Amino acid sequence: MQVDILAVGVHPDDIELGCGGTLLQHIAQGYTVSLLDLTWGELGSRGSATLRRQEALAAAELLGAKNRYQLDLADGFFRNTPESMLEIVEIIRLCRPQIVLCNAINDRHPDHARAAQLVADACFYSGLVKIETQYQGENQTAHRPAQVYHYIQDYQLEPDFVLDISPVMEKKMGLILAFGSQFFNENDNPNAPKTPISGQDFLESVKAKARVYGRPAGFEFAEGFNSARYVGVKNLFDLR
Repeated sequence: MQVDILAVGVHPDDIELGCGGTLLQHIAQGYTVSLLDLTWGELGSRGSATLRRQEALAAAELLGAKNRYQLDLADGFFRNTPESMLEIVEIIRLCRPQIVLCNAINDRHPDHARAAQLVADACFYSGLVKIETQYQGENQTAHRPAQVYHYIQDYQLEPDFVLDISPVMEKKMGLILAFGSQFFNENDNPNAPKTPISGQDFLESVKAKARVYGRPAGFEFAEGFNSARYVGVKNLFDLR
């Protein structure tokens, strides 16, 4: 079950939109990845929780993730409680990642920032040996990820660093389009509700944002991240 990176999103499709390119790049380099959705996205205006789960599993297979776990926290109404945190701790201890990627620290959707804090807290408490957890009846041992990074979502936040996704930009768009109930497609039901993300213009904005984040670093496309602590490097030539 152990992987190098655990990517967490409060809604199915958060991961693909926020850090799908980063995950594709690392999988291509031989790193292992698992995914965790905190909710089923049941409050989404389009589709259903069951359909979004099916789409999420299809996207995970397309990505090449080892596993996709889905908790049953309440979309829109989850809170940072001991019970919800322990559910996340169980997955962290199961996957034992070195890096956790999770929701934006501030965003248009209020679930995103709440999830960002909840997951960051869970990463810390997962390392405390006196917090006891089990997964499928097996006792777990403490594990604290070395790094927690927050991918940037709807708001155009100032990134602490960006990661080059130029070689996989089109594959990232394919991951997003796996969620056919949420995003534009030519065969869309004309009677389906219109949302801020259901039009062709939203897909164009995803690429545009990646261009904006990539340009200052000399990349064609990039994804931006925030970190609660300094990001260190060992070689100045690693910087772009």
